[in-house]
Amino acid sequence: MLNLVQLSVLAAVARHGSMTAAAKELHYTQPAVSHHLARLEAATGAKLVQRIGRGIRLTPEGKLLAARAAEIVGRVEGAEAELAAQVGLRAGRVRLAGFQSILSTIVPGAATALAREHPGLELGLVDEHPGEALRMLREGRIDVALIFRYADTPREERGLRLVHLLEDPIYLLTSEPGQTIADHRESTWIGGCARCQDELVTICGRAGFTPRISMVSDDIVVMQALVAARMGVTTLPRLALRAHRMPGVHATELAEDPRQIYAVTYGDPPDPPAAVALIDALRASIRA
Repeated sequence: MLNLVQLSVLAAVARHGSMTAAAKELHYTQPAVSHHLARLEAATGAKLVQRIGRGIRLTPEGKLLAARAAEIVGRVEGAEAELAAQVGLRAGRVRLAGFQSILSTIVPGAATALAREHPGLELGLVDEHPGEALRMLREGRIDVALIFRYADTPREERGLRLVHLLEDPIYLLTSEPGQTIADHRESTWIGGCARCQDELVTICGRAGFTPRISMVSDDIVVMQALVAARMGVTTLPRLALRAHRMPGVHATELAEDPRQIYAVTYGDPPDPPAAVALIDALRASIRA
């Protein structure tokens, strides 16, 4: 019989790659972590951890079980929050992961509305890109993921349920007004996150060239500062410009497909009441 405490230990070791760090996170002693791992190996009949010099690494069997352990532990924690939230949403918590521009524009209003409607409900927030947010969602570490995707973004795996929130148009950012993508065939481009760079390549491809991405930043303030300094050009969505707009930067809306923003949940429907309340608050914030 698998033990939840032992699974929690394995998940922590996998997360940190270290027994010492896992022990610190779980507030255990290192011998206690070793003991739990040994008991788990005895229960499964599989070697889960190998010692490498002064460190450790998971065996293939250990990696397999650790991935499941993270999801199991996360689901148990989520169930506790759901049960508390079920009682009239008077208590409990709801956990959200989202990207920078939506956390700084839409989410604050939603958080205010949620606190007003359900003052006993605790909201947890973490800033993550779509890929990591979805991984956290699958592992049960969050309840709702806010993601963006483009027309050619690969479809998400089965089991994830997407609720469309809004369309977010893309803008060309330059130091001079009235310019187009085609005007910057030879320019230096500033790339953002991996998903954003893929879309940038697609947009420039429609204009017949591949952008020369010589600078990369995930910070919308830095990206705009580089454009204002005439060091390059870039693209940013409307929400990013709503979060921060720097003088000396000209934004031209592009007619191509805008990015789509979704709230994502995972697991068997219906969604927990706290997650539903959060998504409703997000929709209300968008309409406001």
